[in-house]
Amino acid sequence: MQRENAHSVRQTNGRSGAKADGTVAKALAVLDAVAAAGRPVRFVDLLNDAPFPKATLYRLLQTLLSQGMVQYDAESQRYSLGLRLIRLAHAAWSQSSLGDAARPVLDALSAQTKRTVHLAQLDNAQVLYLDKRNAARPVAMFSDAGRIGPAYCTGVGKAMLAHLPERERADAIAKQSFHEYTPHTLSDPDALRANLEDVARTGVAYDREEHELGIICVAAPVLSRNGVVLGGISFTSSVHRESLADLAALAPLLRNAAAEIAERAESIFAPNVTAGAAE
Repeated sequence: MQRENAHSVRQTNGRSGAKADGTVAKALAVLDAVAAAGRPVRFVDLLNDAPFPKATLYRLLQTLLSQGMVQYDAESQRYSLGLRLIRLAHAAWSQSSLGDAARPVLDALSAQTKRTVHLAQLDNAQVLYLDKRNAARPVAMFSDAGRIGPAYCTGVGKAMLAHLPERERADAIAKQSFHEYTPHTLSDPDALRANLEDVARTGVAYDREEHELGIICVAAPVLSRNGVVLGGISFTSSVHRESLADLAALAPLLRNAAAEIAERAESIFAPNVTAGAAE
């Protein structure tokens, strides 16, 4: 009888665990949807894109509200990300191995060149901008710390993709949307593969107005000693201020900065940086 009861408890715990995991995954999907909207969003808009019924979505939102992960404006009847989530995001960024290691390097690079500097990592085959230093005369552009951008048409994205192991690179290429943002956007996997071969050979990637018209950049990967892609770093500018050749002349500075960031990351956070990235 005792064995049967113990078996029953294990089964119940197993079901609870599965249910809890499913609930957490659903709640995270709702958070993703609120974040992806880029602005306060109505319940009906979330419902149109949600894979769950109305009652489930409402219940998940109420749970997220009670935990401070989202907030609700009764006047506009819209949901937005909550302050607790923002605090968690800030803590995650401040504890990020690459972001923390790169901060003084980015400061020095920005002060030396007076140009916009980006630091990024790959997140599910897309670019997650970890940090940014604006130019002395800022240029309006898409990228900001915390934003997600495409990898196939940004310099920093291509710098990272080109140095992934072959299987991981193929998987990442398969996840790209190949939306044509501008007439210069690489529009198919074959064009991207050819471009990535050049990047892998030279160690430098370029954005030739591929994501935004008028915006150009030069980028380099941040690689660990054993070649694991930790992230990417770039200089970004406008064609109205300088040419791609002007930015290309800064590539040695960029590569040196990337090497310094990698060294700092490994010395501060090793072995977690290389082990975590390899996994």
